[in-house]
Parts: sequence; C-alpha cells; structure tokens
Amino acid sequence: MKRILLPAGGAILATGLLAAGLATTAQADDDIAKADLAKTSAQAYETLKFWTQSNNAALKKAVAFNPDALEVQKISSGGGYSADTKPGSTAPIGEEKKSTAKVQNVNLPKTIGKVFFEYRDGSLYWCSGTSIQSQYRNLVATAGHCVYDIAGNDEVVSRWVFVPGYYQGKTPWGVYVGKQAFTHYDFDVYEDFDRDYAFVTVYDALVPGNPKVTKVTPSEYKAHVAKGGKGFVKETPITAEEFKAGYEKYGEAGPYKSAAADPKVESVAKPANAEAKIEDYITTGVDGVKLIGVEVTESVYKNAGKGLDNGNQFERLSNEVPISQEEYQKLVAEKGDGKFLGTLRVTKDANGTETAWFKTQYYVKKWVKSTAQAKYWVEDYYVVEGALIKSGGRLGDNVGGQGFAWNQPTGKYVRTFGYPFGPHLDGNKPFTGVTPKWCYGKTAKNVLRIPSKKVEEQMSFKCTVTAGYDGAPWLYKYSNSKRLGYVNGVTSLIADTDNNKRYDTITSPYFDGETAAIYKAASASWSGKLVP
Repeated sequence: MKRILLPAGGAILATGLLAAGLATTAQADDDIAKADLAKTSAQAYETLKFWTQSNNAALKKAVAFNPDALEVQKISSGGGYSADTKPGSTAPIGEEKKSTAKVQNVNLPKTIGKVFFEYRDGSLYWCSGTSIQSQYRNLVATAGHCVYDIAGNDEVVSRWVFVPGYYQGKTPWGVYVGKQAFTHYDFDVYEDFDRDYAFVTVYDALVPGNPKVTKVTPSEYKAHVAKGGKGFVKETPITAEEFKAGYEKYGEAGPYKSAAADPKVESVAKPANAEAKIEDYITTGVDGVKLIGVEVTESVYKNAGKGLDNGNQFERLSNEVPISQEEYQKLVAEKGDGKFLGTLRVTKDANGTETAWFKTQYYVKKWVKSTAQAKYWVEDYYVVEGALIKSGGRLGDNVGGQGFAWNQPTGKYVRTFGYPFGPHLDGNKPFTGVTPKWCYGKTAKNVLRIPSKKVEEQMSFKCTVTAGYDGAPWLYKYSNSKRLGYVNGVTSLIADTDNNKRYDTITSPYFDGETAAIYKAASASWSGKLVP
C-alpha cells in the first residue's frame, strides 16, 4: 500500500536540535490537548489482557501502521526556522558509563520500543517510540498519528500500550498501558502535521508474582475461600483400596471420592439391606453390588429425588468446589463441546477483575454390578497467599529515559532509532520489523512544506527506512556509551524525494517552545501502579 510519495526534486526539511541549559517557555494552556487512553484500572487491565493473553498473540498479530491517510502529493522547501523562545533541554536518566573510545558500532538504547494500538476498524498496528525523562518516570514520546486517530474524528486510538525492547512476541521489560495522551491542540483538532507528536503517560508494568501455595485440610480450605482468599483443588486418581481406606477414615466429608467412569454400566436393583451397609456399598461393594455416582446435568439432578433409590441425588458428590483459572478456562471449552455436564461460576472484584473460579458437577446414585468400571480420586486442597501479579516498576526506572530538547539549531547531527517494516513504493521489503534500525546524519537547514498535511515547518534528513519507523525518536548528542541523548524530534512522514520508488527521507515536527510546554505538562502527570 502506498505510504508517502514526495515528488522528485522536492527539497527536504530542516531540523532543530538541542543545546544545554534548562529554559522556561511561555505557552498558553489552550495549546495543550489531553485525552484519556485507559482512565480506570479496569480499562487498563482489559487492555493488558487483550495484548498479552494466549502468549502475546495480539502483539504478534499487529502490523506496521501504513494508512493511505498519510499520503502526500506536493512538497517544497523554505528558509530556516526561527526559534520562538530560547533553546532548552531536560537531561536524560539511565546508564551513566563513560568511554573515551570512538567506535562506529552503535549501542541500541534500552528506551526504544514499539507502540501498539487498535484502530477504529479493529485493525492492530504498531509504531516506534521511546521512554523519555519525566517527573514520575512514566512517559513515552512518539508521533501524534500513532496515538490520535487521523481520520478526522477527533479521538484517540484504542488499547494503546508501549513495549520497550519488543522482540518477536517477547516483552523483556514489561508492557506499559497508556493512561493519558498529550499533544498540541492543532494536531488533535486540525490534524496539523507540524504538530505530529504525542507524549503518553503510562502505568507501571505488571509482571508475574511469587505467591505462596500451601496444602491445607478441607476445612481450612473452605474457611480460607469463605473469607475471600484464593486457592484451588487438585484431583489425583487412586485405587479402590486407597479409596476404601480414606473413606473409612474421613467419611463423606473427606477428600476421597468415587464415581462411575462409564455412565453405560449395567444397573441392578437396590439390595434389601442397603441402608445397614451403605458405606460398604460405596467403598468395596457387597455381594457383587456397588453404589456409585453417575454424572448428569443440573436439570436431571434437580429432578431426581433424595434417598437411596436407584437414580436419586448423590449429594455427597454434587458440591461446588473452587478450581484454578486454567481449569476453569478448560472446562468452559469442554462445556461448549458437550464434554462437561456441570456448571461454572466466576467471581469478580469491584474493578471487574476475576478473583475466583468454581465448578459444580452433579451425580445421581446408581446401583451397579461390582464388575462395573468405576473411578476413584482424592482431592488435595491448596490456598494461595500473595500476589499472582505484582508491579514491575516504573518505565524510567526499568529502561531509563531520554532527555528532551527544544528550539535547537538545524543542520546538526542526530541519530534515530525505530522499527521499519513496510515495503518501499516499488514493493521491495528490506526490513523485517523484528529488530530496531538506526540512521545518522545532519538535519536539513531548510524547513519542509506539505500543504496537504498543513506542514509549513517540518525538519528532515536522509534515512532510507519504511513504515513502522513512525514515532522513532530523533536523538541529539547521543552518547554511544551511555545510550542516551535528547529527543529533539519524532519521525512523522517518510518520503521518496527523487521519485525512484524508494523512501529516502524522514521528517519531524520542529520542537519549539509550544512543544516544550506540552512535554512539561505531560512529564508532571502521575499515572500510578496497576496492582490487583
């Protein structure tokens, strides 16, 4: 699909980069557009579950964002850009190792990763992005069109997450759910690509916890679950002799159970002396006759009367028991196939998060010949204490954060990092999107103008990447030893400037005082933890 075709002879743009020293910027709050991505913890959990369930299946399904809406027809270049305020910067955080060696090998920053989101038609996409320094170490910088819907409906995209270091379904530093997006009012409302940038606050990551699992007695287990605790029951097959010994010791309230393994076993009439030797009939049988349970549906069970007559309710077996989430999901599938006859129940907390899972199987009594096949099992009860999921920490603490710079001079060297994947205009596909790529060079001194995207002052420099590189950070004064620099732009458009059907240039909004005001508003916004 065509990405961005810039006519041959179209001049490239100018880019502004950073200088040292922190400067204040005068900017009205009216320029700052804010939008909620996952406002509540329930929304954040749903987003996280969507992307990570089934071994991160949705992450693997997503493709590089490459809509026709980013296509442009005409470009021209103008003069240099005049800064609206004094140059300024915010220092990065992260690795501080220094080296005097000058090498060409480029150390990839830990801060870069992929931005994943769902578009209005349900399609799953990704762009590039980076962790950037902020007060709460919770901020991501990317292109505005990788956060805000560019179809003109004035909304943000859905299920937005950032995955630093993403690699073929792996999330080495966790998945960070976006909470709130910040961009310029002109991009949010008018889709002015001179303001095609966004800063997104993210929740802390979630990682598997280390809960304590303890085997307990049935009574301890029931008391624990009754108080809202978590646990599960494990069924282990046993022999008839083991069942008899256990049943004699614990009785019907114990963990030793039996039932018919085959509901087609031959039934017989109830023996005359059944009441006197009922426990013997349940365990080993008497005179070649046993009393076993046959699993039935809930409706059949409820229509059966109580007592010892053939086909009546077997109350000892027909109780609700807690199960693990994995067994619950397995039984849901089996019930849909008609392989599970019982009922299932799940409890949720106030946020809609599932907390406990239960099953009930229903049995009726059946008198059968002692040669009939039967199954025996013992139930082991476990309680779970501690978090199944815990906070994985703040984004900036885990991977660091690039600095930020604004109103910097153009014609300076920058290094960009992103994940290109889409094809060139001639169909050639040189990139897999699996590993990040980088470009290095001087930004053009002249600004770029693209009337169709309302662009009058974008920056540019030579870089032969493709779709997926959108949102990639432009890092000024990048330290190869520290793997840190200053974000002075993000990839907005990808262009073919000589009409050879190969992309050769990337563009970025010029980061000025208005950009700095939006960044500062985002960097001072707290997001918080996602801990059940």
